[in-house]
Amino acid sequence: MDRRKEQLRAFDRLLTIMDELREQCPWDKKQTMQTLRHLTIEETYELGDAILNNDLDEVKKELGDVLLHIVFYAKIASETKDFDMADVCNGICEKLINRHPHIYGDVTVENEADVKRNWENLKLKEGKKSVLQGVPKGLPALVKANRIQDKVAGVGFDWERPEQVFHKLQEELEEFSQEVQEGDKDAMESEFGDVMFSMVNYARFLDIDPENALERTNKKFIGRFQYLEQRAKEMGKALQDMTLAEMDVFWNEAKTREQ
Repeated sequence: MDRRKEQLRAFDRLLTIMDELREQCPWDKKQTMQTLRHLTIEETYELGDAILNNDLDEVKKELGDVLLHIVFYAKIASETKDFDMADVCNGICEKLINRHPHIYGDVTVENEADVKRNWENLKLKEGKKSVLQGVPKGLPALVKANRIQDKVAGVGFDWERPEQVFHKLQEELEEFSQEVQEGDKDAMESEFGDVMFSMVNYARFLDIDPENALERTNKKFIGRFQYLEQRAKEMGKALQDMTLAEMDVFWNEAKTREQ
C-alpha cells in the first residue's frame, strides 16, 4: 500500500508539472493535439525499439515520454472542458470492467481464446458495426494484417490447425509464381500481397509476432552490413569496387561473430 501511495504521489507530481509547463513554458503553451501527434508516434516507436532491445532502463524512460504525451493531451482537452485526466482514467477503468465479465461478472471462461471471443462480441454489442472497425487505418500494413487476422479469429473465423495455414501459404506462393511468369506487374503485386498475408497468418498460428520477427532481421542485416563496411574500410577498399564473392567473405565473418 505504501508503494501505491508513492505511485499516486508521483502521478500527481507529473500532473502538477504539466499544469506549470502549460502556464509558463513558451513551447508547451503553443502545443495542440495536432502538433503533438507526430511526436507521440515517434515516442511510441522509440518505446518499441527499447522493448525489442530488451533495454529495461530505456523502456522505463520511453514509458515516461509516452505517459507525458497522454497527460499533455488530457491537459489540452481540460482547457476546452471536453475531458480531463480523471475522465480518461475512469473511461478505461469502465471499459476494462465491462470487457472482463469473467472477472467482474458471472461469465465463465476456460482459456485465452474464450476471453478474446467475449471481447469482440462485447464490442459489437456496444454498437460497433464490424469486428474490424477498431483496426486503425493508419497502421503499417504488416501490423494491420496481424490485427485483422487476430480480430476475425476472435469471432471464430479462423483455420483449425497450423498445417492448414501452411498449405494455404504454399497455394499463394504457387499463384504468385504463375503471375511472375506471366509478367503482369499488377497481378504480381496482388498475389505477393496474398503471400505476405498468409505468412502473417502462419506466424500468428506459431505464436510469432511478424513485426518483431521482421525487425529482428532488419537489425541483424544492418549489423552484418555495417561490419562488412568496417572490414572493407580496414582493407582500404570501397564496397562498389569489391566483388560479391569478396563481400561474402566479410558477411560470413559477421554471421560467425553473432554465433
